[in-house]
Amino acid sequence: MKKDAIGDSLSRVDGRLKVTGGAKYSGEYKVPNLTYGVLVSATIASGTVTALDTRAAERAPGVLAVITPFNAPKVPGYQAGAERPVRGLKLFNDNKIYFNAQPIALVVADTFERATYAASLVKATYNTEPFETDFHKNIDKGVTPQKGNYKDYVRGEANAYKNAPVVVEEEYLLPTEVHNPMELHVTTAFWDGDDKVTLYTKSQGVKGSQRSIAAAFGLNPDNVQINSRFVGGAFGSSLRTWPHEIAAAQAAKLVKRPVKLTLTREQMFTQVGYRPLTIQKIGLGATADGKLIGITHESHSQTAVYEEFTEGAVNVSQFLYNSPNVNTLYKVVPLNVGVPAPMRGPGEATGSFALESALDELSYKLNLDPIELRLRNYTDTDPERNKPWSSKYLKECYQKGAEAIGWADRKAQPGANKEGEWLVGYGIGCGAFGAYRGNAVAKIKLTADGSVNIQSATSDIGPGTGTSMVLIAADTLGIPADKITFELGNSAFPNAPTQGGSATVSSVGSAVHDVCVALKQKLYTMAGKPADSTEPIDYVAVLKQNNMPSVELTQESKGNPEAQKYSMYSFSAHFAKVHVHPLTGQVKIKKIVACVDAGKIVNHKTASSQMIGGAVGGVGMAMTEEAVFDDRYGRYINGNFADYHVPVNADIQQIEAIFIDKPDPVLNPVGTKGIGEISLIGVAPALANAIYNATGKRVRELPITPDKLI
Repeated sequence: MKKDAIGDSLSRVDGRLKVTGGAKYSGEYKVPNLTYGVLVSATIASGTVTALDTRAAERAPGVLAVITPFNAPKVPGYQAGAERPVRGLKLFNDNKIYFNAQPIALVVADTFERATYAASLVKATYNTEPFETDFHKNIDKGVTPQKGNYKDYVRGEANAYKNAPVVVEEEYLLPTEVHNPMELHVTTAFWDGDDKVTLYTKSQGVKGSQRSIAAAFGLNPDNVQINSRFVGGAFGSSLRTWPHEIAAAQAAKLVKRPVKLTLTREQMFTQVGYRPLTIQKIGLGATADGKLIGITHESHSQTAVYEEFTEGAVNVSQFLYNSPNVNTLYKVVPLNVGVPAPMRGPGEATGSFALESALDELSYKLNLDPIELRLRNYTDTDPERNKPWSSKYLKECYQKGAEAIGWADRKAQPGANKEGEWLVGYGIGCGAFGAYRGNAVAKIKLTADGSVNIQSATSDIGPGTGTSMVLIAADTLGIPADKITFELGNSAFPNAPTQGGSATVSSVGSAVHDVCVALKQKLYTMAGKPADSTEPIDYVAVLKQNNMPSVELTQESKGNPEAQKYSMYSFSAHFAKVHVHPLTGQVKIKKIVACVDAGKIVNHKTASSQMIGGAVGGVGMAMTEEAVFDDRYGRYINGNFADYHVPVNADIQQIEAIFIDKPDPVLNPVGTKGIGEISLIGVAPALANAIYNATGKRVRELPITPDKLI
């Protein structure tokens, strides 16, 4: 009998469903008596709606309802004094406009086409007010976030870098970047009476969505059913319940029929978050031999006037390198824009672009190899928290990544390396992201035919969650993977955390491991053997001996208390080789090597795919992506797939993923750490640094387009 084990390369267990079209996404469920909802967007950036003429829309064929701030049924969680108040934008609760394209009405009709046409007939009258969307103009209005621990951080002496023999002091800009998953956000909602509702929706956490919908409508969470088995990309855009999801349920309750609400691609730019425009100032000071004396990192990023969004953009500077003096400052600038949201590698991806670019600049001032500079400032303990790492193998990442990219061929003098008419450059960019483990529950059932079914209410936004869980179960139980099924994406399943923060395998994988161990112990006991026995037994024979058609267990898995004694992170070192044409500024990315310390790798096949996908996202971040505002109107200029440039196949050459693959001894019983975020963190600075090595032109404002190189 073949034994599938952790560390194998198992093909995706849901792969056949996906490639044959059998996988159903949130917009593909057939619900009887379905109706369709289309949102009407505001055309001003600030003010109030004084009137809405909906008569033509209401008379249009097939229209069932037009919901506006003037007739919308009240949502309990929106009201003052609500027991569980809903955060953020409260659609149709009042007539206030906070940003251009904010929904002001919802048309429900019997077909999508009719709803779309009727929505075009709604006419709004506004009382306009002054608005601000220009980040540069308003950066001085930045404020310290009101929520969370974002106090200015100081270790040692503030701004000590200024007194160092060698100083780098620069500013780096990251533009607004939009998630733009292939799958649009779609929600289908229907009610069973007045107190039970079901949603098929695009969610990274069905339990979180369940709680949010329950809070909005004042329901018992058990009366809210959320289904999100397949997610066609999210990157952080589905980490929360958005207003349009509540609006779909609101409309379904009003018309007493199921409502399917689909955002347009243009609405995806304004309704479901984005990586916020951020300006960072970095000051680095070092001795002549490359020892850091001080790091100062200041970040200003945009947020919405109606809701505060924060991320840890400066956090990586507090611990990644050994500097006795570090100070950071983080402020947000409220503007008349939709609220941002976490985007893959939230905060750390932004912060690493500035820090790793500045470190590269320092290496040239010191005439020191960029890897050697990092080695001279390597830290074997966390200088921020004064704790040991649970595990850290970043030095091995430097070594293996350098070998794979051909770092020995790099020339220190920019522009000195050529292949034909092309300039050649090499760059490195590093990253770190917290390694987390949340509480999770798994339910397992073994049947008399030897098959195993496991359920947990986790999600899969693309990394292959089900495949990893099957492999963990196969390894723990010692049975073939094809005997095991793993079900997810259903709020009726046992509790699991939202898929975000690179913690799913650590959290849910631990629950799967623990419930499999518990099942084995029960079967050993049933067989009359010690529960901790390692002697092989026939599970099916044990069931037959006990005249049992099946056995099932539910097990909760919690974090290791010992983890409090350690700092736990995944680490990455990304390397890039580029060709740059000196006349046209065209950049060809010849190779990217992503070398990561992420503990034990459960499934090399899906993990490599995840690293490649993250690197592609990093290419977009560095080279192509930028959402552009027209500040005269507070409106996106390129809010579509044609004008917002994401990387395509022609932009991507060879990407190689390398894993250190040493288990973390503290975080969880599998020994794994997350890779979802560090797959992207560090890619953008690696490319920027490689381009400088090729051309001698330092680009500090992303994306790096040809006009910035000629």
